[in-house]
Amino acid sequence: MLHLTGRVLHGPGTGSDEDAVQGLWVLDGRVSTSPPAGDHDVTALEGWVVPGLVDAHCHIGLGAGGEVDRATAEEQARTDRDAGTLLVRDAGSPADTRWVQQREDLPRLVRAGRHVARTRRYLRGFAEEVEPPQLVDEVRRQARRGDGWVKVVGDWIDREAGDLAPCWSREDLAAAAAAAHAEGARITAHVFGAEALADVLAAGFDGVEHATAMGPDDVTLMAERGTAVVPTLVNIGTFPDIAARGEGKFPRYAAHMRRLHARRREAVALAHEAGVPLFAGTDAGGTLPHGILADEVAEMAAAGLGPAAALDAACWSARRWLGHPALEEGASADLLVLPEDPRRDVAVLAAPSAVVLRGRQVARAGRRLAH
Repeated sequence: MLHLTGRVLHGPGTGSDEDAVQGLWVLDGRVSTSPPAGDHDVTALEGWVVPGLVDAHCHIGLGAGGEVDRATAEEQARTDRDAGTLLVRDAGSPADTRWVQQREDLPRLVRAGRHVARTRRYLRGFAEEVEPPQLVDEVRRQARRGDGWVKVVGDWIDREAGDLAPCWSREDLAAAAAAAHAEGARITAHVFGAEALADVLAAGFDGVEHATAMGPDDVTLMAERGTAVVPTLVNIGTFPDIAARGEGKFPRYAAHMRRLHARRREAVALAHEAGVPLFAGTDAGGTLPHGILADEVAEMAAAGLGPAAALDAACWSARRWLGHPALEEGASADLLVLPEDPRRDVAVLAAPSAVVLRGRQVARAGRRLAH
């Protein structure tokens, strides 16, 4: 049994101590506000308690060259877990990672099947690549392969144009959204540029990944419709390097990527002020390392959300969005213990005192007590 003796946060609140409840118990993997009856060996953990963090855009089973072997995928999941990410929305992977969901020692996983991309318009080995006539059937297939999510690549560099360009027509995207919804799935799109973003929103997508070109009209529409955005700011931070590598052949593309990078925080602040649902995601896998969600939360805080709202984007609201409980009575004990209040400084997320998954400590340790 665990006894969490510090303050338990059930939401971002106002950031005051009065918003925190004192103490929590964990027995048989479940949380309770009351001490269970009987004699138990107790481990006490003291600190600020929050639900396990959520990486809303991650890729387990994916490496720089495409699918990785099972041992590498397991290491990716363990790295996320030990850093406090206990719930992952996998936003596209060529690997069949359903085995992760059977492992009690690995984070909970919500899968989106495999990316759906236009032929030769995305990273090699990542996606199912199709042409417009096959898009709807492929979306249906991936909706059935995943856990209620489908991911479409909305734009990428067009080598003939020498710049970012939409991969699909607005009509193609609307048909894809209708197909996903008919399968009972939500559909999201990878989008960097403004042109593809307008098409994705008009098509009725449920979410947008990156959405780096968001402007006033876009965020107004997103807020009205409840369209979710996962801005992946740690990924957008790599744009200058991407631009430098592509500048020789594609100077227009390089300049475009630099402009998007320059206004990345402005775009996120605009969306936050408009009331767009924002969630924290790292885009780990592929080229970015796992275990960096704390960096993304810090980026979101710096982009205008502030500590409490940035934490919420990786915690309580993210769990509601994905249909997973937080620290309600009887819920699975998936939680972090932190040395300080994270609503005042999210930097504390980078060094949790303890990580507890399904009621068992998986990182750090408390002190043993007799009870």
